[in-house]
Amino acid sequence: MEDKERELQHNVGEENIQETTENTEATAPKEVPEAVEIPEKEPSKATDEAPTEKPSEPLEAETETTPEADAPPETPQAEEPAPTETAKTKNEDDAVLEEIDENNAEDAEDTDNQERHTIPLLDYHAMSMENLVGELQKLVRNEKVQAIKKHVEGIKYEFDLKFQEFIEGKKEDFINAGGNEVDFKYNSVTKRQFNEVYSDYREKRNQYYKNLEKNLKENLNRRLEIIEELKGLINVDEDMNSTYKAFKELQENWRNAGPIPRTEYNNVWRTYQHHIEIFYDFLHLNRELRDLDFKHNLEEKEKLVRRAEALANEPDLTVAFRDLQTLHKIWKEDIGPVSQEHREEIWERFSNATKVLHQRRQDHYKELDAQYENNLVRKNEIIASIKELSENVASSHKALQQQIKKLEELRTAFFAAGKVPRNQNEKTWDAFKTAVRNFNRNKNAYYKNLKKEQQENLDKKRALLDRAVALKDSEDWDSATPEMKRIQSEWKEIGHVPRKYSDKIWKEFKSACNHYFDRLHALKNEGLKEEQENYDKKNACLERLSAFELSGTREDDLKSIKAFIAEWKSIGRVPFKKKNIDQKFNKILDGIFKKLDLDRQESELLKYGNKIQQLADADNERAIQNERSFIRKKIEESKAEIRQLETNLQFFSNASEDNPLVRDVIKRVESHKETLETWKAKLKKLNIMKNDLNRASDAEEEEAAAGEEE
Repeated sequence: MEDKERELQHNVGEENIQETTENTEATAPKEVPEAVEIPEKEPSKATDEAPTEKPSEPLEAETETTPEADAPPETPQAEEPAPTETAKTKNEDDAVLEEIDENNAEDAEDTDNQERHTIPLLDYHAMSMENLVGELQKLVRNEKVQAIKKHVEGIKYEFDLKFQEFIEGKKEDFINAGGNEVDFKYNSVTKRQFNEVYSDYREKRNQYYKNLEKNLKENLNRRLEIIEELKGLINVDEDMNSTYKAFKELQENWRNAGPIPRTEYNNVWRTYQHHIEIFYDFLHLNRELRDLDFKHNLEEKEKLVRRAEALANEPDLTVAFRDLQTLHKIWKEDIGPVSQEHREEIWERFSNATKVLHQRRQDHYKELDAQYENNLVRKNEIIASIKELSENVASSHKALQQQIKKLEELRTAFFAAGKVPRNQNEKTWDAFKTAVRNFNRNKNAYYKNLKKEQQENLDKKRALLDRAVALKDSEDWDSATPEMKRIQSEWKEIGHVPRKYSDKIWKEFKSACNHYFDRLHALKNEGLKEEQENYDKKNACLERLSAFELSGTREDDLKSIKAFIAEWKSIGRVPFKKKNIDQKFNKILDGIFKKLDLDRQESELLKYGNKIQQLADADNERAIQNERSFIRKKIEESKAEIRQLETNLQFFSNASEDNPLVRDVIKRVESHKETLETWKAKLKKLNIMKNDLNRASDAEEEEAAAGEEE
């Protein structure tokens, strides 16, 4: 019975080795393909993974028989029943074991792969494109290329998303500015830098796998040779001690055979383990050697179990799971089988320790899922805020700039909000991009209309500039000055112009205005100098008038006073701030007139006579007409005041004339009547002067006509 079982195991082993060798030769690529990173599995997906074999069991476990007992035949089933809760838990546990096997296979290909566990995976989603380039550059320069694949893929994924959003925004700006989509091109320095660093990474990675390929194939062939030698031990006709010694040498050679392709790792190991157990069954002829080995292996596996159980107290779950992976690798590669009676028990203890960590990780993932859900809520709130911005784009540049700043704050908050559930990631990102794109479109539409308005403002300012340039050398100060002031005022009312023209047109306009007003101020400065000289002359005249004493002869005194008045009127304008000198002059004259016993009207007409003379000397028809209009206006004002006061007196018809109010009104009426007579007398003098001028003009014309007749 035992011989038949041994023969069956031997034949199955040979078929497996042959199949493994054939598959290796058939599928071995000429060039090692890009390594595929095994993603860390989420708890929710654990049940979707195929169950894995226990590390201590051979690949052909379903056909294996043992010397101690026959395996019961399998009962065929019509259909597979729905998985129970226990089966589901088992599948989850097996998925964790498979994950550990896959990670160990990857690390076994090159021991430097293990460094990937110590390189932190940062929150690349929250980084800007520039920071992503910097992080990629740091990894490629400082870390082993085979240890950063997951990191590089994460960086590239986030960079591509952000760059796509960025380039779409630039394209929209280009089209909104009037460009054709087919003509759009954009040279991004950041993208070029990223491509350079990523190309460097790919070159290093390809060179690494190229160098690794030959060594992996040689090691694989060596391990297959060891399996063949192991199979041959049970057919060797020599003493058991020598055979056992050869067996130990093969085990040592296996441990030193070096890394093999990760795709072959688990299959080759199971085949090797299967023939190890066959050899131990063969050793039943010498139970002492077999039991000694079984005892040693059991002691070593018990140590591993205790270390695995102690990991339950490791606070860092990542470290604990990584250490557990290492323990599984030692269990699998470095320690042989134990006796059948302890095999299930010791594996159960090791498996239970693994389940504890698995449950901790499940709980951790649940916490992460809850956190991701909270992050999703936060990101949806941010997206809603961006949508609200896009639907209420401001209608002024200042307010819109504040909204743009607010959008940047929301963008930053979105990237800082953290990860969301994987099945919501793409949907959330698309909603975010759409909201941002809508805001940018509305913003661009506003600025497109603003550019049209600014172009219209530019045309208006150019028209004002042309007018200012035409007036800057004008000598017609009376008309040019108010026109220049009007142009300046209108310029201020016109809004912004395109930025590229703003400084230039302003400098040209400012230069034209400054040129004109510099000329005007220079002229005024000359006038101020003359006005100061006039003030000095009037001040001297005023001092002499103050010192004047009446001679006692009325005619002589009036003649002297008229001379003072004529001199005063002949002096030109004085500085505006010193015009009160005229009041001082009139006040002194009033004192002198009072001494001469001249009434108010006579003194006013005396002072007015000098003005009449000035108008006559100037012979300015417009000035005379303005003076006539002014006097007539004063006459009408005096008449209106008299009528109003006389009307007011009617309200006091029953009041006595001794009433203070009545006396005040009567006094004011008399004063206005005197003023009215004075204005009438001035108008009469003005008319006489005008008539005299007309007669003189007529006489000149008659003389001229007579001269022509002669």
